[in-house]
Amino acid sequence: MKINQRWKAIAFFVIVMVCFGMCWFLRVEYYIQRSYPNVHEMCIPGDVASKAEILISNYSRDHPVFLQLSDYFWVKNQSKYRLPYGTYGSEELLIKFLALTNRYHVPEDIKRLRCRRCVVVGNGHQLKNSSLGETINKYDVVIRINNAPVHKYEKDVGSKTTMRLFYPESADFDPQLDNNPDTLLVLVPFKPLDIQWMKIILNNEKRVRKGFWKMPPIIWEVEPENIRILNPYYMSVTATQILKSKKMIPKMIPKPTTGLLAITFALHFCDMVHIAGFGYPALTNKKQPIHYYEKVTLKSMFASEHNITVEAQAIKNLFQQNIIHNLTYF
Repeated sequence: MKINQRWKAIAFFVIVMVCFGMCWFLRVEYYIQRSYPNVHEMCIPGDVASKAEILISNYSRDHPVFLQLSDYFWVKNQSKYRLPYGTYGSEELLIKFLALTNRYHVPEDIKRLRCRRCVVVGNGHQLKNSSLGETINKYDVVIRINNAPVHKYEKDVGSKTTMRLFYPESADFDPQLDNNPDTLLVLVPFKPLDIQWMKIILNNEKRVRKGFWKMPPIIWEVEPENIRILNPYYMSVTATQILKSKKMIPKMIPKPTTGLLAITFALHFCDMVHIAGFGYPALTNKKQPIHYYEKVTLKSMFASEHNITVEAQAIKNLFQQNIIHNLTYF
């Protein structure tokens, strides 16, 4: 009897130690992911570029960040690919649209920064109760994605928004409540109709209701000078270099999420790149919400054109090569 009790005690002790070890390991992993990035660390001009050019062949910062009227009006644009990887076939529509906005450049207060410290804020559930708002607000450039709200979530996600990448179907955010007066609203066109929708909104023309997988806003109060169109070069780089697609055949090219696209853009635009709120629950976790602001689960992603497993590995590669750092667990 005493021998059995002793063995039970040993087994209990072993189980407790294993559980303690696992908890400690997870705790360390969690804080490694959360604690090492520091917005106040020294920003080294060209640091991200020097690392990204090893990963991305033909890496260049010479491409215009946003599409410009001069690219199409004065010079014959030689894009080989259609949207979202190029502008072939959309030139006339772009001339009409870009003539409306008459703004194509990065604001001077950002352009003149000697070193750009950027954070790309994802929409992930990891941000809920993170209290990262004050930290996020301290970056020079805060890039947000799609319809992620800021209003009522400032404690966790901050209130500063330098740029917001979106497309018509993801434009169901309040431009006044969820942005700042000088926020750049950066359209990511997946199809010519996306540019047409934006043109219709700015001109207050008859709305188009067909051709979208989700109905975009009918009324959208924005200032034309705040609108930009992201250069499709970044979408092409994301698909071919970050996701390693070897063939530029429309049906075979992976469609990156707006989040991964935003990270790729930051690699070309910033000198320091931190991210927050990226990553999905395990495929077996069908109950945890995927966003910090709603209860939608991973099930909603099953019918999408995105390969979130491949994207997760791509982001991990960027961590491992010390190109980007994470403010939340991944």
